[in-house]
Amino acid sequence: MFAAEPRGRRIARLLLMAFYGLAGVAHLVFTDAMVRIVPAWVPEPRAVVITTGLCELVGVIGLTLPRWRRTAGWAFAAYAVCVFPANIVHAMHDLGSGTGLPLWYHAPRLLLQPAIVWWALWATGALKRPPAAR
Repeated sequence: MFAAEPRGRRIARLLLMAFYGLAGVAHLVFTDAMVRIVPAWVPEPRAVVITTGLCELVGVIGLTLPRWRRTAGWAFAAYAVCVFPANIVHAMHDLGSGTGLPLWYHAPRLLLQPAIVWWALWATGALKRPPAAR
């Protein structure tokens, strides 16, 4: 029913699972810290942080199921786009107040966001080939 998964894609998917699995757990364990970086226009930030953590963990389960893998990939790609404003707010807060994480943490995080979107799509088979191979 499902084609064999190439080794590179499987490794990328397993790394994606680890990435989002850790992020999901972090949202549930470090909820208060995560709430502080939610943009002010987001209602019920604590509930949003907890819900997103649970969604990340459900998505990780989806990545283990071939039938749901591509759907989970699209969901994680959309999620990466949606959390980008929170990443910007987090960077502005840390860099503006002179406390927290430095530029060497925030700059790569912000610049790599498109790569995270591509990673979620490619590792799950939602995209068939890397852009350079087309």
